Amino acid sequence: MLQLHELFNKIDSEFIVFSQTICPYCDLAERTLKNNNLTFEVVNLDYEGDLRSKIVKETGHRTVPMIFDLRGRNPVFVGGSDNLLDYL
Repeated sequence: MLQLHELFNKIDSEFIVFSQTICPYCDLAERTLKNNNLTFEVVNLDYEGDLRSKIVKETGHRTVPMIFDLRGRNPVFVGGSDNLLDYL
């Protein structure tokens, strides 16, 4: 079973977006990152329910998208799409 920190270490992007297939807020987050010329990886939680539970347990954030900034030494939980707009 993959742990979050293991997943973060495998990603070679500035951000990771945990998303779902039909999610306008996820689309907004992806557009925002693209418009700011930031690289990101999308993980679809439709197929990773166990991973979603781990993120909720760690962050308390229950809705998608769930966005992490991977640019620093340690990943930073940004929040959802509204949080991303404020964060950038």
